[in-house]
Amino acid sequence: MHIIIGLLIAFLLVMLYERKNRTSRMCRWRADHSGDQDILYKYKCAACGAETYTKTKSPPNLCLSDRV
Repeated sequence: MHIIIGLLIAFLLVMLYERKNRTSRMCRWRADHSGDQDILYKYKCAACGAETYTKTKSPPNLCLSDRV
């Protein structure tokens, strides 16, 4: 019984994690330090070619493939 409850909890956690990351699933962001501007970091998507800037060193959380 404990195994079934554990598997059910694990399944729900995986579903929540996948739902949270659905917006950035299509884009694969790569840092492009040659285009950095002062405090902005440039990122380019390897999948769709979209370019964007962020204020943090972490890549964007949104997929911009529908805006290109």
